[in-house]
Amino acid sequence: MTLGTLAVLINSTQQNWLPERWKARFEAVCGDRRVVLLPDAGLDPAEVHYAAVWKPVPGDLGAFPNLRAIFNLGAGVDALMADKSLPDVPLVRVAVPDLTNRMTEYVVLHVLMHHRQELYLRQSQHEKRWEPRYQWPASAITVGVMGLGTLGADAANVLRRLGFRVAGWSRSPRTIDGVACFHGTAQIDAFLRTTDILVCLLPLTPDTHGILNRDVFTKLNRNSPLGAPVLINAGRGGLQNEADILACLDDGTLGAASLDVFVQEPQPANSRFWTHPKVVLTPHNAADTDADAISAYVAEQIGRFEAGGALENVVDRARGY
Repeated sequence: MTLGTLAVLINSTQQNWLPERWKARFEAVCGDRRVVLLPDAGLDPAEVHYAAVWKPVPGDLGAFPNLRAIFNLGAGVDALMADKSLPDVPLVRVAVPDLTNRMTEYVVLHVLMHHRQELYLRQSQHEKRWEPRYQWPASAITVGVMGLGTLGADAANVLRRLGFRVAGWSRSPRTIDGVACFHGTAQIDAFLRTTDILVCLLPLTPDTHGILNRDVFTKLNRNSPLGAPVLINAGRGGLQNEADILACLDDGTLGAASLDVFVQEPQPANSRFWTHPKVVLTPHNAADTDADAISAYVAEQIGRFEAGGALENVVDRARGY
């Protein structure tokens, strides 16, 4: 039997997203299946049954009449969902332990950074000032996690094991041992009032666009041991109102922020986020995708699908995730 071709389409020049590296990894795990790197002028579009993509240009995937599934190589699918010409085939999101573990590492790192007053301590080092402040215990801090899918639930569990009080908020009801779970618009204010460090791992949908704004920040715990609440966003850039974040950092509504994602990436050289003393900026690498783990995941999914099995982690297009 001739196996359907897998087309790899990656729009990036960053070291961790070099298209040739991804093609090599797919060739290593796909056996006799042909793997092509797009664009390929000699390719017959009818041969392509599967596409593994990262940030394709809208319309790029409409050229393949026999496409059976699209695999998004990163965690967020909002860019793909915005493509009105996207073929009506299953869209599969990444869900592998490697990605989950990396996101949890990032969240825990930045929660601990703010909890252990690292911004103050690094400034003290710069100024050669030996003035340690009182360090409160983890049990005095409530970390609120927005988004309790695979990534959020794992981060919440690890934070709980470290001794933090953990709350979570999601669109629909969730139950996680040891985590105070809130859901829906009716319970978001109660969730925010308990939160000292707000971690956002929500998907980007029309309902969540711009959700990280002044209205949300003013509802966070105003009696935090931190002095003022902290924001950590490792979800999507479109979740945040960046003017509100800067204004709230300036006026003390927020005490600090760790931001891995932005509306414009990379950030322009004149952005205040680069130099703001209360901001920790990272270049959208919280859960950098590992080519080895993801290529094996996609190959396994395709093999199971062609044997009559169901694809896993298919995006619900009505919900947007």
